[in-house]
Amino acid sequence: MNSHLRQIAFFVALLGIPLTAWYVVFRPQNADIAEAMQNITQRQRQLDTVAKLAERIPSLEQALQQGEQLVEQVEAQLPRRRDVEGVLENIWQIADRNGLLVRSVKTRPAVPSAVYMELPLEVSMDGPFEGFYRFLLELETLPRVTRLSEISIQEAGLKVRGPSNKLPPGSVATQFVLSIYFADSVPEVASAGAIR
Repeated sequence: MNSHLRQIAFFVALLGIPLTAWYVVFRPQNADIAEAMQNITQRQRQLDTVAKLAERIPSLEQALQQGEQLVEQVEAQLPRRRDVEGVLENIWQIADRNGLLVRSVKTRPAVPSAVYMELPLEVSMDGPFEGFYRFLLELETLPRVTRLSEISIQEAGLKVRGPSNKLPPGSVATQFVLSIYFADSVPEVASAGAIR
């Protein structure tokens, strides 16, 4: 009987060693391997996404050159300090051509930005609505960068246009901020206060 007991204990030990090794060693390693495979799969998906995006851009250098050309085009539309007065003169000619009377222009302080300056002007003008509409259309076609903001349009009422002429029916009184962008330091026009 003693030998049978030894044989059973030996048999249990022979079965217990692999089961214990599986539970203590191989099972945690299998979990680590599965986690590593999952990470590999996730990173492969990310690499595939990057590869698809890279296919869309034939040449990153070419895209950067195109971006630089666009920046140069916009900068070419920015007048220099000495040219701001000419841009203003063009705008007043457009207003005059469309039957608008510029009542007042007040210069706000120039606002610096990364590579350009913004000169905001508070403008008040009167005239026919159709003329103001044409003024806006012509302003859009200027080769220089400008922006209108804070626009207020009201019926002109009985405001006088000149010494004895009244505004025609359908006339409007407009107030807006016209921003002119330029490429270097504050223009001399801004330091002079009101323009025209």
